Amino acid sequence: MFRKSMLMSLALLLTGACTPLSARPLVEVSVVDRDTGQWLPQYPHRGDTWVAGTPGNRYGVRLTNTTGERVLVVLSVDGINAVTGQTASPSQAGYVLEPWESAEIAGWRKSLDDIAQFVFTDLGDSYAARTGRPRNVGVIGVAVFQESRPRYYPQPAPPISRGREYERNEAKSASAPAAQGNMREQAADSAARQSMGTGHGQREWSPVGQTQFVRASRSPAQISELRYDDAHRLISIGAMPRHYPRYDRRDPEPRAFPNGFVADPYR
Repeated sequence: MFRKSMLMSLALLLTGACTPLSARPLVEVSVVDRDTGQWLPQYPHRGDTWVAGTPGNRYGVRLTNTTGERVLVVLSVDGINAVTGQTASPSQAGYVLEPWESAEIAGWRKSLDDIAQFVFTDLGDSYAARTGRPRNVGVIGVAVFQESRPRYYPQPAPPISRGREYERNEAKSASAPAAQGNMREQAADSAARQSMGTGHGQREWSPVGQTQFVRASRSPAQISELRYDDAHRLISIGAMPRHYPRYDRRDPEPRAFPNGFVADPYR
């Protein structure tokens, strides 16, 4: 039995509309381009899932709790905890989603009142690179925890016998380091070609509160990742088809109502 710990986590007060352990993840993750209002399509490729961002555009990470219970979501952007700014680890603080809640996380948490907007930018201008942590640029990830509930055990569990199946699993574990080494080399090679990261954008009012959350386990019930880069990179690696829609900043003909909201001026 592990020792339960009382953790203080940020509870999201905003209202809104990969490797899960089951067919349906506890939390669904998607990316929204906040300048165009479009949901970015996801492209599976060689075990990864990719989205194509537009350099200079703001974006938000949409989190949807698919369960009838509260969950804690630790959000990592470019290997950095989006709440605390620490190099990301599942044990850190995160956002608490109410049952069936959907919320959009639009930036780095600066305080309980505001954020610095997520912006697609050049790798060298990314927040991770500017703080000396460029290795994991290009990945958005979540670690999801279920909430602990009181449990009653009437009797101690009976002892178990470790048979041949356990021995076979132990043999597989012994060969794992070599395979993990190859995966690390591939990840380093992929990171070297990354062209885009997430910048530290303008401040934006985005209030949250605090709440208590007791994790049901030390390990997350779900870990999911989305990789991103610009469209040209995704096409070059074969993750995205060449005939993708292009969206220009200007319309071919002037319109009285070209957009729904006031955009930031170009610099």
